[in-house]
This record gives sequence, C-alpha cells and structure tokens, in this order.
Amino acid sequence: ASAERMVIYNANLQIAVQDPLDAMEAVISMTESSGGFVVYSNTYQTNTDRGSFPRVSLTVRVPAGQLESIMNAIKNLTPVPDDDVISENVSGQDVTAEYTDLASRLRNLEAAEEKLTEIMDQAQDTEDVLDVFDELTYYRGEIEVVKGRMKYLEESADLSAITVEIIAKESLQ
Repeated sequence: ASAERMVIYNANLQIAVQDPLDAMEAVISMTESSGGFVVYSNTYQTNTDRGSFPRVSLTVRVPAGQLESIMNAIKNLTPVPDDDVISENVSGQDVTAEYTDLASRLRNLEAAEEKLTEIMDQAQDTEDVLDVFDELTYYRGEIEVVKGRMKYLEESADLSAITVEIIAKESLQ
C-alpha cells in the first residue's frame, strides 16, 4: 500500500496596499479565524525621498488545507491584485520518507525497550538490574527523540507557513 504523502508547504508573498497596518490586522484576523497563529510580526518605516512609509513583515501558520484560499484572500487585500502582488512563491518539502523511517525506528526502539523490560523483570543480580536500567534509560531517551521529531513533522505538515511582506503602495510610485 502506498503511504499518504506528508508535505510541508511554505509560502512567501509580497504585496503593496494603501495601508500596510490595516492589511496586517486583516492577515492576522484571517489567520486566527482559520485556526492558525502568528509566528512573527515586525512593523517599521521605510524612508524615501517622498517621505516615510510603514512596512510590515509577518509570518503566520495556517491549516495546510486552507493555504491557497488564505493566500488568495491576502492577495485580495491589494487594490489591484494583478498589479499589486509583487511576488509570490509556494514551495513544498516532501518528508514522507523521513517520517516513514522514523516510524520504523520507533517500532524497533519500542520492541527493544519491551525486551529489556522483560530482562529487567527476571534479573536477580543488582549489577545486572543496573546495567539493564541504563540500557532502558538510553532507549527511552531515543524513543522520546523520535516521537518528538515525528510530532514536529506532523504539525509542520498540518500548518503551512506564510511569510508576508506588506508595503505601502504609495512608496512604489
């Protein structure tokens, strides 16, 4: 049976709007209403010979299944999406093989832990108990590392990252 693909999607979007701060609030609102969250946000001023203009950089995580619709909603914050979407990039990283390898490693580690537990239960000598306990501690640590990595991959595949640069349209003129 073929495994379901596990892909981590990341997107970058640069847009020009009338008011970058209002657009930032709109992106945050749509992110939170989708079940996502803000990872990073930064507001700063860009100085030009025509004056100082606000600029926003933010990274959000949104449910992977809603990535396209949220990207479209962000693009629609611009006055003229065909002109005001400066750049757009979506990339995916297939981590299916890594996840499958981790699942196999986890099964092997848990089987070894189970056997060591049986050996420990039968051990009579204190030195043997301590030796087996040391091995069990090692295997338990390895199991936790593998589970942690698997959880990270699952969460990364479930929530796509979008990095948005929002600039004032007036600063481009």
